[in-house]
Amino acid sequence: MLCTIFLLATITLLLVGYFYVKKKYSYWEERGVPYLKPTFPLGNLWGAGYSKHTSELIVEYYRKMKGQCPIGGIYFLTQPMATILDLDLLKNILVKDFQYFHDRGMYVNERDDPLSGHLFALSGQKWKLMRAKLTPTFTSGKMKMMHSTIVAVAEEFQNFLEPYANSEEVIEFKNILARFTTDVIGSCAFGIECNTLKNPKSDFLRVGSKISDLSGFRFIKIMFIMVFPNLAKNLRMCITPKEVDTFFINLLRETIQNREENNVKRNDFLSLLIQLKNTGKLEGDSVDLGTITFEELAAQTQLFFGAGFDTSSHTMAFSFYELALNQDIQEQLRNEVQTVLEKHGGEFTYEACMEMKYLDMIIRETLRKYPVLDNLVREATNAYTIPGTNHVIEKGIGAFIPVFAIHRDPEIYPNPERFDPNRFIEDEIAKRHPMAWIPFGEGPRMCVGMRFGMMQVRLGLASVVNKYRIQVTQKTPIPIVFDPNSAFLASKGGMWLKIEKI
Repeated sequence: MLCTIFLLATITLLLVGYFYVKKKYSYWEERGVPYLKPTFPLGNLWGAGYSKHTSELIVEYYRKMKGQCPIGGIYFLTQPMATILDLDLLKNILVKDFQYFHDRGMYVNERDDPLSGHLFALSGQKWKLMRAKLTPTFTSGKMKMMHSTIVAVAEEFQNFLEPYANSEEVIEFKNILARFTTDVIGSCAFGIECNTLKNPKSDFLRVGSKISDLSGFRFIKIMFIMVFPNLAKNLRMCITPKEVDTFFINLLRETIQNREENNVKRNDFLSLLIQLKNTGKLEGDSVDLGTITFEELAAQTQLFFGAGFDTSSHTMAFSFYELALNQDIQEQLRNEVQTVLEKHGGEFTYEACMEMKYLDMIIRETLRKYPVLDNLVREATNAYTIPGTNHVIEKGIGAFIPVFAIHRDPEIYPNPERFDPNRFIEDEIAKRHPMAWIPFGEGPRMCVGMRFGMMQVRLGLASVVNKYRIQVTQKTPIPIVFDPNSAFLASKGGMWLKIEKI
């Protein structure tokens, strides 16, 4: 009898589950939107995380659906998402009709996971208030304040590379660049000399690498949290790895206590956040931005570290890769760097770096071909009717923005696999849609740290190219294979190159 009851209950549960999934997977068909047939349980994500990077799957989907409708339907596990296929609609979502799409729909659990409450993930009024407080910390004036700190690390990086140039040893550039950006972020965010270039086993580098690692159980955990956020909160689940949480909380408590007790003042990001924590104002500014708590300070600092550490190192790695493959572009860049430095007494001043226009074009082309944030998501906070159609992006549905696919669209960028910095001369930019290049997003939720990231990459590239020639080797990955386990766009198996002294 019990066996019969158990069998019937099991069959009932399976049938309920089957019809539930079938109903979920009929969402786009019922609304007359072109869609890709999903496969349970990953929807349209088969291959992501173990055989292909998500960006590569999305390119396939984008090209299959583009031209039929302003949106295309895909499924993230069982959740329907609207892939944005039209650049005018994309502009509406990110800028013109931002009031419908001001949230990213990310998991925030400040009670159990205080570091999850950072600017990138916050929604609604909390995001708006935090953005208003942080924006003044990333002005050009504040960037100039941190510039000399980055120059000092870049000079140390130059010297660090010299033995490799003398020996012609093959270098795994991705790891070395991560050590460089760790030292930069450590100095600019915490005012701490991490010495990661000298000590590759530093705690900063080890903890930083865990932030974007999606391998193993963490990938499954994040998938669960994203599909069942309310249940995850009730279960008190944390998206931040415990080791990362403990490291940053303890480090910040000790550093802040030392600064406040000894009246230590430094030109770094943490100093600006401490001012907000204590007074709600930035030194020299009369505007009352409102105070922030220690937990809010910790979350923003961890975001600044994690985003600056990984995104900048990957961008520089891809830049060096393309410069090694395109020696003529590298030589043109070197000539510009040396010409500008000569005008500025050989110093990498803030003004000198801003004069290097070809360098800026190279970085922009790198971010076109290899946008570190390969996809963006905005969540509809109210039902939104797509202009000129009867299609509605309903409240709670994610607007999926395929940045990588747009940047590799041959209708926008002819021969998109070719690395060509001249795509970013002013006349060429003017010909394209303003949403054709969005590595930092666009609109009110555009990356607040863009200026800092660009400054760090400029100095890293210019300081190396000024002194060394970068070349490919037999170990150089040609063509690039993307790491499916990375949250950001990254090369699988490293970035092997060699350098020689000029």
